[in-house]
Amino acid sequence: MKKHTVLIAIFVVTMVFAAVGMAQNSASATAATEDASVSRLLSNSGATFTVPTAALPKHWSIVAYGDTRFTDPANEIVTNPFARRALVARIAELHPDAVILSGDLPYDGSNPDDYRVFDRETAAWRSQHLRIYPALGNHELHKEEAREPRNWWTAFPELKGRRWYSVAFGQQYIIALDSDLPLTEGSRQQLWLADQLHHLPAKTRYVFFSLHHPPVADSIEGSPSHDVRPNEKALAAFLAKEAPASRAQFIVVAGHIHNYQRFSQDGITYLVSGGGGAKPYPVVRTPADLYKDPSFPNYHYLLFHFDGKQITAVMYRLADPKADKLIWETKDTFTIPMKP
Repeated sequence: MKKHTVLIAIFVVTMVFAAVGMAQNSASATAATEDASVSRLLSNSGATFTVPTAALPKHWSIVAYGDTRFTDPANEIVTNPFARRALVARIAELHPDAVILSGDLPYDGSNPDDYRVFDRETAAWRSQHLRIYPALGNHELHKEEAREPRNWWTAFPELKGRRWYSVAFGQQYIIALDSDLPLTEGSRQQLWLADQLHHLPAKTRYVFFSLHHPPVADSIEGSPSHDVRPNEKALAAFLAKEAPASRAQFIVVAGHIHNYQRFSQDGITYLVSGGGGAKPYPVVRTPADLYKDPSFPNYHYLLFHFDGKQITAVMYRLADPKADKLIWETKDTFTIPMKP
């Protein structure tokens, strides 16, 4: 398999993608995996990777989305290859300063061919040296990949030996978490996360958290299979305690539910952005969900733009993936100010 090098940070380090996870396993079911394979995965205090402020424009942009399910383009049952390729092309056109992927990058992480499809379909990203920061999803961790994500580490060698990591992105921070391993209080990943937050540079303005399973979400219509799990509820409770003491504004982007949702809870913006191409899921929207548009399906991406004072975020929806002329609809717009 050709090694994927989309993450080439200008002036400094090569940045990386990540996408690894076990299919809908609970935190308790992953405890044994944590004990067996996580002890060597911890970073030291501070960022795993760094993109200096000088390498970024004053007014930067970040794209976020997930659940692409790269696989054989002939497979139109589990994923929509037209939407998937349209999103990739659109992101290449935008040329953002970073792309955050919230997991389920391949359809079957145990199949190297799915990563080859990813490699082919994202060739434009590599040619533009886009910085791509993925988090692990459950589809990356099929079969033996659940314990040792060898195909993922082969595709993204800069991440070898890691299942979570952080990026000092100018005066922002990006933290990619592995929601297939425990995030509960006292777990190794939670302790690492606490250490990361307690050592944020004083000038950090925003922290983007990326993970696959959502900490806050509405349910899929007629199915509890993707309801918020105790593992991610524990993360939300932890962030609720950390947010008031932090100088940075917290933004959490997850996937797993193949739709779009937005919440504001405990001063934190929570987003579900699972419209990367995977088979769409209708959801039952509660009053807490700030997104009210009835459109379905929601193949989409999120664009965050910092203007020097605040972030303006926009959800762009692909109206018809098979149309001769693609139309990108502005479906949700909101702002995230810096803390005073």
